[in-house]
Amino acid sequence: MSIPKQNRRNFIKTLSGFSILLSGVSQAMGNIYTVGKDESFIDKLLPAPKNGGFSMDGYWIWDPSVIKGPDGLYHMFASRWSKRYGFGNWVTNSEVVRAVSDTPEGPYSFVEVVLPARGKQYFDGCTTHNPRIIRSGDYYVLYYFGNTYSQPNPSFEEDVWASGLAQIAWMNKRIGMAYSKSLKGPWTRVAQPILNPRRGEWDASITSNPSPVVLPSGEIYLLYKSSPVNYDPPLLLGAAKAPSFKGPYHRLSDNPIFSFHNEQNADNDVEDPFVWWAGNRYELIMKDRFGHICGEEGGGIHAFSKDGIQWELSDPVKAYSRHIAWDDGTQTEQANFERPFLLFENGKPTHLFAATGSGPGSYQFDRTWNMVIPLKY
Repeated sequence: MSIPKQNRRNFIKTLSGFSILLSGVSQAMGNIYTVGKDESFIDKLLPAPKNGGFSMDGYWIWDPSVIKGPDGLYHMFASRWSKRYGFGNWVTNSEVVRAVSDTPEGPYSFVEVVLPARGKQYFDGCTTHNPRIIRSGDYYVLYYFGNTYSQPNPSFEEDVWASGLAQIAWMNKRIGMAYSKSLKGPWTRVAQPILNPRRGEWDASITSNPSPVVLPSGEIYLLYKSSPVNYDPPLLLGAAKAPSFKGPYHRLSDNPIFSFHNEQNADNDVEDPFVWWAGNRYELIMKDRFGHICGEEGGGIHAFSKDGIQWELSDPVKAYSRHIAWDDGTQTEQANFERPFLLFENGKPTHLFAATGSGPGSYQFDRTWNMVIPLKY
């Protein structure tokens, strides 16, 4: 998730030596599924169930990540925070929760809070957000970002972006990880971030938006988001790898793997990657924040890579749209369509999940939920 335009300062930052590269798609359990040449990912989308997905009265909902459990149920890990706060409090008050459904489409029912606030002394003591669930050997592994801040917790009336608390919380975003042998827990949370920013480098500000893949070797390939200064554009993506989910995580390149901006066009970047291993290459889908790549602001793009470092854009490039066709025959243009996640079954993606909302415009919501779109396969 990025911050609203009205809260971003315009600036131009030139990053020498960064190539303009892109194209990806990757996975989490070694499934073999490759989008072929001249095959558009967006053409695989079927009508979305109008009453599917996950929502909760009284809460903002975001960040879907779904896995089928040994109980036959589909377990969604998601972010939520009270609607007594404004939507912008995702960065100060979010917590990761679990919901379940008999079917991938849902609707999903809330079960429990998985990663609650645990004290300002921890790096993830105030906020947990951006969950991504995978299975690695005997363990379920839950990646997320957490943050903390020493300031008092915000009141319900406080505009955290106007007060400056949101900016402080943003700069403390760090990728964390928890693991368990059961989807029902208990979860062991790591004491320190698995990947920290690097002072003076392109990823000097934060680490967030983790997108992990379990490779056939058992190694973990991980995409993450950062930026050289703060929350202003450009937001950039990097890649790291670890011998197992417990780490250590080492960056694969000193440069970002995706970089579309230039001195004349700083507002051109991507975020929210979902990556998988397609048997002989990585693939990914992710959000085109400003629409300069796929032609739609907030639409999705598709890309691929042999090594996880050098990426190429697919042709056609578009992966998804904010324009949604529903199973009752209606169509809408969603205010946002973010944090895409693919559910794989028997080696093929069967459903696309995304955080979405209704309202007058981008990040101006009356309601948010995690929606689901069945796929042709």
